[in-house]
Amino acid sequence: MIKVVRGNPTPEELAAAVAVVQARAAGAAEPAAPPAPGPEWSAPARIARTRAPMPGPRAWARTYWPV
Repeated sequence: MIKVVRGNPTPEELAAAVAVVQARAAGAAEPAAPPAPGPEWSAPARIARTRAPMPGPRAWARTYWPV
């Protein structure tokens, strides 16, 4: 908010003063940094580079391997 303390500015002078204050405020603001890229190891394209082999006839028996 701008308050005129002394004098009687014309609307044009007041508009010019507001424009200067807005330009200074916009110039002082820091530019936003671009978002950092995510880690490559979690990229979905890396996980599915090749097709998974089709399960064999006894795949149901190999779904659990006891230690």
